[in-house]
Amino acid sequence: MPEQYDTDLRSAQEARTLVRQCAEAQKSFARFNQYQVDKVVGAMAEAGFRAAERLGKMAQEETKIGVAVHKTVKNQFASRDVWESIKDVKTVGVIGRDEARRVVEIAWPFGVIAALVPVTNPTSTVIFKSLIALKARNGIVFSPHPTAAKCSAEATRIMAEAATAAGAPAGLVSCMSTISLSGTQELMKQKAVRLVLATGGEAMVNFAYSLGKAAIGVGPGNVPVYVDRSADVVKAARDVVNGVSFDNAVICSHEGAVVADQPIAEQMAKELERNGAFFLDDTQIALLGKAMLLPNGLMNADFVGRTPQQLASLVGISVPDDARILAARLYEVSPNAPLSREKLAPVLAFYVEDGWRRGCERCIEILNFGGLGHTMGLHCRNEDIIIEFGLEKPASRITVNTSTLAGAVGFNTGLAPSLVLGTGGMGGGITSDNITTTHLMNVKRLTYELHSFDPPRPAPAVKPAVVAAPSKPAVDVEDVVRKVVEEALARMHG
Repeated sequence: MPEQYDTDLRSAQEARTLVRQCAEAQKSFARFNQYQVDKVVGAMAEAGFRAAERLGKMAQEETKIGVAVHKTVKNQFASRDVWESIKDVKTVGVIGRDEARRVVEIAWPFGVIAALVPVTNPTSTVIFKSLIALKARNGIVFSPHPTAAKCSAEATRIMAEAATAAGAPAGLVSCMSTISLSGTQELMKQKAVRLVLATGGEAMVNFAYSLGKAAIGVGPGNVPVYVDRSADVVKAARDVVNGVSFDNAVICSHEGAVVADQPIAEQMAKELERNGAFFLDDTQIALLGKAMLLPNGLMNADFVGRTPQQLASLVGISVPDDARILAARLYEVSPNAPLSREKLAPVLAFYVEDGWRRGCERCIEILNFGGLGHTMGLHCRNEDIIIEFGLEKPASRITVNTSTLAGAVGFNTGLAPSLVLGTGGMGGGITSDNITTTHLMNVKRLTYELHSFDPPRPAPAVKPAVVAAPSKPAVDVEDVVRKVVEEALARMHG
């Protein structure tokens, strides 16, 4: 039997085994009280934070994607910031009472969660999903990306060992080691899996949605940022370059395009350059766009998470050694302008529009082309315009006067700290929220009578009139027939 089939079969069997073990462990963990749960999850968060730097380096070395020190920051965010945001959330027993409506709310876990791990965030995703899953008393089984299997497995091991050391049953957190497409699909199809957290490519997210069970997926980013004439242009440029350059733009909430108001457009371009942006010429734009984006709109994997210098080398052009991002002046949003699509690389599209209404239309065009329901940014000091953008844009998160990369995930805003960003109905998702532990638990409700239920009774049915049976004929027909026959026979023999 070919080796590929051996891998597929072993991967599928491993998925079944891990889910079975997780289901058994989760049954026990579901009976933990709040103190016990928080002890386990707190220990996991601490372990993830301690290992943040080592896991960041490991992820960059294995995948060759992104920046190690930035991956460290993501690991720290996924452990420390996420734990701080969920540690006081009640997830066991009675979690709420509405005395006026006489409703008692009771937390209830999903059970086993199947979690996909993207190559772009292979360790921070494991830390983050482990914390929010176990805080809600679920178990979790990870399927990592094949090119990030080692670092994802190590992050899982750290989470699992910290959990068991704090009293959790073994098998509650695990990771597949034999990776294949069929194995990942088998994991998600297991009956004991009650929820799929599908962070990954479009095809796998769509497969998760097709299973007929609960699934939370994500959509593409391609975030537009409008910079109004009233904006603090110096800060706006700094925020944009910081966002696009962070981890070489592999977080989907990074700034994908700037739409600059015409009066400040050239100032914005100069400030971007001052912060490390290198503007490509038209020939360079064409070369990079054709090589980096495939005809179907997806990115060439060789370009994902590379530095500006690596991107330039791949297409045979030259850029300065100190360039932090590449910028491309574009005039349309369409397949004819490949760089107007989502780019998981430090490449920024740059548009100029005259007035906020034209800027608004361009931002909507970008979101509709790719990124519907995800995120957009706005740099502006006119509150009326800010509200108009909030009302009109088909985006679930609209950051104001900050980097979209940091603001959308809740790093420096009031949004829930999260590495899974819902796109809502606009983007084909079930929620527009930043996914956190409250999305991974059910809430049962005890409800008491507020007023009596005594519906009116229908009037008694009218009895139908009794129809008399037909009376017996005065003449017995059978007797008459008999006499006629007897007379006929008598004449024949007479």
